[in-house]
Amino acid sequence: MRYSQIFVPTLREAPGDAAIASHQLMFRTGMIRRLANGLFAYLPVGLRSLRKVERIAREEMDAIGSQEIKPTVMAPGELWKESGRWETMGEGLLRVKNRLGGDFVVSPTAEEVFTALIRDELSSYRQLPLSLYQINTKYRDEIRPRYGVMRGREFIMKDAYSWHCDEASLDKTYQDMGKAYRRIFKRCGLSVFSVRADSGTMGGSGSEEFMVESVIGDNTLLLCKDCGYAANVEKAGCKPDYQVPASLNAAKALADSVPPPERIDTPAVKTIEELCAFLKVDARSFIKTLIYRAVNVELDLSTAPGMVKSEKRRAPSGETHRGGAPESYAEAFFAVCVRGDLDVNEVKLASILKASEVALAADTDVERFTGAPVGFAGPLGLTTIPVIADESVTAMHDGICGALAKDQHYAHVAYGRDFSPWLVADVRVVKSGDCCPLCGGELYEKKGNELGHIFKLGYKYTASMGVSYLDENGKNRVPIMGSYGIGIDRTLASIIEEHHDERGIIWPMTVAPYHVIIIPIKYEGSVKIAADQIASTLENTGIEVLLDDRNERPGVKFNDADLLGIPCRVVIGDKNLALDNPQVEVKHRNENDSRLVPLNMVAHELTAFVYGKITQLNL
Repeated sequence: MRYSQIFVPTLREAPGDAAIASHQLMFRTGMIRRLANGLFAYLPVGLRSLRKVERIAREEMDAIGSQEIKPTVMAPGELWKESGRWETMGEGLLRVKNRLGGDFVVSPTAEEVFTALIRDELSSYRQLPLSLYQINTKYRDEIRPRYGVMRGREFIMKDAYSWHCDEASLDKTYQDMGKAYRRIFKRCGLSVFSVRADSGTMGGSGSEEFMVESVIGDNTLLLCKDCGYAANVEKAGCKPDYQVPASLNAAKALADSVPPPERIDTPAVKTIEELCAFLKVDARSFIKTLIYRAVNVELDLSTAPGMVKSEKRRAPSGETHRGGAPESYAEAFFAVCVRGDLDVNEVKLASILKASEVALAADTDVERFTGAPVGFAGPLGLTTIPVIADESVTAMHDGICGALAKDQHYAHVAYGRDFSPWLVADVRVVKSGDCCPLCGGELYEKKGNELGHIFKLGYKYTASMGVSYLDENGKNRVPIMGSYGIGIDRTLASIIEEHHDERGIIWPMTVAPYHVIIIPIKYEGSVKIAADQIASTLENTGIEVLLDDRNERPGVKFNDADLLGIPCRVVIGDKNLALDNPQVEVKHRNENDSRLVPLNMVAHELTAFVYGKITQLNL
C-alpha cells in the first residue's frame, strides 16, 4: 500500500480531552475520530489493527469448538422482559420503540438473544454441549464515557454463550474459555492477569475477570504478594483477623463473663470516629449498623423476620415468566452490621441478596425502621427489618452499638447472647494490608482495566426464558449456561497503553496495521526502483507493507513512521545504494539503533523477522 493512497490524517497534538496515551495516540495517528460523546469512527489504519484483534479472537474461539453466528444488534424488548432485565438494567439500557410501538433494545449484551435462539431449536440432550459466539456491535448508555474507546458508548464485543446438561460440562467449557482468553491476550502482546470477580447483573455462580494493570483502571484489585491470589475488590475475601466461634452456642459461651448490655448516654455522638474519641476506645469495639434499601431482590425472604417490602414484582403480563422464573421483591430494607473499623461491600451485599441494586436508605426510612435518627441504629431490639451481620461481628462478645434511641448506645453487647441476625455473611470490604484468604500473606492493591470476563450463569436465563430439552430418560430438563465476553476496542486501546513511548505507538507484530514501512529519501530513480522491488518481494511473501511515496522531508516521514508504530522501517537513499554492495538502512521500532543490510538480503531478512515475531507471540 502506498502512503499517498491511504487516508491517514495524523495530528501533531492530541485533543485537549484526551487524558490517556491510547486516546491521544489513536487520535494523533488517525486511527479514530469522534462523532459524539462516547461514539467513535475507525479510520483505515485503526480498522486494520481492530480487525486483527477480531481475527485473533475468532481463531481462538474456533479452536475450542465455539461456532460463530451473526444475530441482530436490535433485540426485541419482550426477550428482556422475559429474563427480568428490562426492569433491572437501569438507564444504561437503551430502549427504543419502532413505528408500531413495539419495544426494542440496542443490545448491551446478548444473553437474551442467544437464549431465545437456542430455545426454539433445542430438543435433546444429544445437542449439548453447545457453544456459540459473535463479534458484534454493542451499546451501553454510559453516564460518563471517557478515555476514548476504552469506555465508549458504542463498542465491539466478542461474546460467547454455552449450554450444558450438567455443571461438569459447563466447568470444562469455562476452563477452555479461560485458556483461550489467555492465548488471545498473549497473541495481542498484552500482559494480563485474571482475578476472581462478582457476576453483577449477569447473575450466576462464578466468574473470572481478565485485567491489565492501569493507573486509570476502573477496578481496584487485591493481590497476594506470596501465592498469586488475585480478586476484584468487589469479590475479594481475606483471612479473618479474629477467631470465629464454631457455633452460636460457642458464641454465647464467650459472653458468659461479659456484663449484660448497658445503655450509655452519647449526646450528639453519631459517627464511629466521634464515638472512639468520646468513649476512648478503638473502632474495633463497635458494631456499626447501617440501613440499606435493596431493589429487585430475588432471595427468598419468606423467613426473614420483620420483613417490610412492597408487593412482589411479577412478569409484565401479570403471570410468572415463561418457564416459571422466580418472583422478586421490588423493594426491601435490611440492617447490615459490620465491625466498626470495616466498611460494607455493597457489591457483595447485592450479590447475597440477589438484588439489582443496593444503597444506603434515606434518612426518613432509617428513622421509620429504627425509631431513631441516623447514627443510632443497632441490632438489639431491631425487629422491623431483617438483620444481616458480617462474619466479623460473630467474634464480638463485648461490643458497643446504637440503642435505637437518640443520643443512646449500648455497651457490653455480645453476638449470640444479645442478638442473633437473620443472616451471617461476608459483606466487608477487603483492603490493602489484609491477609490473603489462601495463604495468609499480605494483600496489596493495584488498579486494573477489565478486558474480558467469563461467567458461570447457571439457570438464570434458561429458566426465566423457558429453555428445556429431553434427557436420556425422556425427562424435561433445563440446561445450565455460561457467558464469555471480550471488549475488542478496549483490548486494542490496552495494547497501545502497554506498547508506546514518547514518539508514538510500538505495535506488537500480530496487531500492527502494517509490518514494514519503506521510506525512500526521494521516491525517484534508483531509489524508487529499489523501494518498489523490496515492497513487491515482501508482499509476495505475505508481509504487509506501507510504502511512503510522499513528497515530504525525511524527518516528517521518520516521525510519522514512529508515530504509527510500524514494527520495521527500511530507509532507502542514493548514498547507500551507490556502494559496491548496495545497502539499505533497517531499524526496528522498539530499538534505538539502525543498521545497514545488503539490498539483496533485506526482503529475506525482514520476512524471517516478521514471521518469527508472529510465531513467538502465537506460541
